[in-house]
Amino acid sequence: MPATLDPDAALMLRVKQGDTGAFTTLVEKYKQPVINLAARTLRDPTEAEDLAQNVFIQVFKSAARYQSTAKFSTWLFTIARNLCLNEIRRRSRHPAESLDAPHPDQEDQPKHQFEDVKNFSPPDSLLHGELAQKIEQALADLPENQRTAILLCRQDELSYEEIAEVLGCSLSATKSLIHRGRETLKEKLKPYLHTGEWPEKP
Repeated sequence: MPATLDPDAALMLRVKQGDTGAFTTLVEKYKQPVINLAARTLRDPTEAEDLAQNVFIQVFKSAARYQSTAKFSTWLFTIARNLCLNEIRRRSRHPAESLDAPHPDQEDQPKHQFEDVKNFSPPDSLLHGELAQKIEQALADLPENQRTAILLCRQDELSYEEIAEVLGCSLSATKSLIHRGRETLKEKLKPYLHTGEWPEKP
């Protein structure tokens, strides 16, 4: 889609001109998808919310340099993925500072539920809780690039070409990552689904 036809890019150009209302509109639209991506990458809901906030801080700070050469969502998720990877690298250097383990005050609290109603439709609502946990675990076990490709594929506005741009790889490699990720998820989740089918992107 040409950038000139992307309403979110148009909003970002208004942010570039100092329109804080346009920025608020973008934050409201994309905050939850960014949190979902970060949460499933970092496996820490509190850290995910902090990272999402940093993503939008970077977006705002970069407004003056923004060029509408791509869809806004592609640019945004590229920033989000880069910050996630930076955090993963930071954790590997400083494992003692990792927030993976629950805080003692949070151990008895219910698990954070991510608002992502578009992602999956369990065949049996009674099994939703168990299935959701299995899906989260299966996603977490995927290699980072496969997991990110799958999660971005569930964003309706992103095409395969745009996902490839976010991942920094070729279109064929992106399709391969998505295919392998889907096959792995399908195999792991088959016992919990009535069918072995995994929803395809149009």
